[in-house]
Amino acid sequence: MLPLTEIIQKELDGLQTRGRFRSLAQTRERSGTMLEFNGRYLLNLSSNDYLGLAGQQELLETYLDDAGGHVGDYAMTSSSSRLLTGNHPLYDRLELQLAALYGREAAMVFNSGYHANTGILPALSTRHDLILSDKLNHASIIDGGKIADATFKRYRHLDYAHLESLLAAASGKYRQVFIITESVFSMDGDLADLRRLCDLKEQYQAMLIVDEAHSVGTFGDQGQGLCEAQGVTERVDIIIGTFGKALASTGAYAVLDLLVRDYLINTMRPFIFTTALPPAILGWSIKVLEAQQTMQAERHHLQHISGQLRDALTAVGLETYGDSHIVPVIIGSDELAVQKATQLRDHGMLALPVRPPTVPENTARLRFSLRADLRWDDIAMIPQLLSGEQP
Repeated sequence: MLPLTEIIQKELDGLQTRGRFRSLAQTRERSGTMLEFNGRYLLNLSSNDYLGLAGQQELLETYLDDAGGHVGDYAMTSSSSRLLTGNHPLYDRLELQLAALYGREAAMVFNSGYHANTGILPALSTRHDLILSDKLNHASIIDGGKIADATFKRYRHLDYAHLESLLAAASGKYRQVFIITESVFSMDGDLADLRRLCDLKEQYQAMLIVDEAHSVGTFGDQGQGLCEAQGVTERVDIIIGTFGKALASTGAYAVLDLLVRDYLINTMRPFIFTTALPPAILGWSIKVLEAQQTMQAERHHLQHISGQLRDALTAVGLETYGDSHIVPVIIGSDELAVQKATQLRDHGMLALPVRPPTVPENTARLRFSLRADLRWDDIAMIPQLLSGEQP
């Protein structure tokens, strides 16, 4: 039997050979749309700062001035779980603000979207239940489904006829059926039909959970996400959002019924056994949540330049998907995706390659995460660079 270290080394060597070895780059100072990456300033097209809030120095300075005057209220640590001594009053303020924004009974804040997705389904479901998950849902949702005791099945991506066949087959066989989907899918940038999903969950008396991680701040008049844009906020049982992307903070949340919130507080392991977020983070989340509600012009501009880039990529024969600010360019081989990313860096742009197992085999891609503070001139040369034409 080989020692574990030799087994690990062989696996790493295999990743190197296939162009899938990953390493940590050093990222430091941010200046507007630019990021210092391994010692070079590059146009940042790989972050999830969709509204450009992370670069709004004036907003940060205002927050730090406010916090500096109330140091005791904005500590850098909570040092405890929320069920012990970590439930700072800013939690209540943030959760009330979220519930009011969505017009729902209650909200619940978590340390991360991963915590939310690996905690909610295992807490709510039992071995007598069924979870139906879109095939391209985020890894955190897949992990949550696998942790849960319920039967876990995946329906074909955005194939609601397939989902309905699974719902019909499950009728009368389970205590509860859960449907879970992303709204904006993180790798393809395409959109769920939330109205259709609401119709199905109501027809089959299922419970619908929608992860709006990549949609919060970017869709809807008030930035609630695709549920708001498609007019189904009240029909979705649990909406999950994150502060770590367009809202430029840390943590995640769910808006839900008060009864379900009380149940999760008592049963959700990643909530119960986790040190609470620092008050300084909670205060900043309150600040950015308020700020993004008035950023309708930024949301409109973001979707406009995203469509413009997608059209330009298609015009030069490149394959792209989606209808959002996430614009993937399908390259195919891992090695070529790495080469194309390097080529873009040589022209001052950071767009990192996404390779299997994150995406299916032979669909390695460059994933452009666009931002509202970009101008078209910043990205206009991308299609020509990737197609081999002279920009």
